[in-house]
Amino acid sequence: MAERSSIFDMIGPVMIGPSSSHTAGVVRIALAARRILGMQPETAVITFYNSFATTYEGHGSDRAALAGLLGYSTDDARIRDAASHAEEAGLKWQFKPVGNAGTLHPNSIRLKLTAGEHSAEVLGESLGGGVINIKEVNGFTANISGNTSTLMILADDVKGSIAFIADILSHDDCNIATMTCSRKGKNDIACLFIETDSEPRKLSVQYMESLRWVREIHYMDRLG
Repeated sequence: MAERSSIFDMIGPVMIGPSSSHTAGVVRIALAARRILGMQPETAVITFYNSFATTYEGHGSDRAALAGLLGYSTDDARIRDAASHAEEAGLKWQFKPVGNAGTLHPNSIRLKLTAGEHSAEVLGESLGGGVINIKEVNGFTANISGNTSTLMILADDVKGSIAFIADILSHDDCNIATMTCSRKGKNDIACLFIETDSEPRKLSVQYMESLRWVREIHYMDRLG
């Protein structure tokens, strides 16, 4: 059965304008990128594609991206002054417009972030009404919404690993909403993106981290 949209999905989030897709959606994509990095970024290269490339300044998408990287929510009044706040936080950033990227969604943004030895690269799509899709994470196809708790598991491509992880979550009574598995190649590194209706137990995550074929696990709370 198809999942129903609520009236709040159609209206969009409580937000600082002017546009739910060009402002609120961008805040949420950048906030997701910050959480995937796991800390406040020190540098950011932010590429706006297609319609974003021509409107990102006028519609406040530039400020929205910086606000998300600072951890602000869509209704935070500080979005309007996000550039000055980012300077105060020591964030160094660069905006790049790319007007003709035919394979990408019209409202796409890529964020390449670094903090010390840590880095993350996120490609997001703003779908309207503040709804987003995180299309890629570090080169892996992700397709996560940010509307639920999300586990990102980087692991060796081992037979039976997906079923094993799903079984662990089932014992936590943790229902899987969506799952995407992306891999570099057969028997190569894979990344599993699991959106769940509830937060898995920390003990279960620690156990998964201890498995010899698991390289990294990132957990992201719902973006709200």
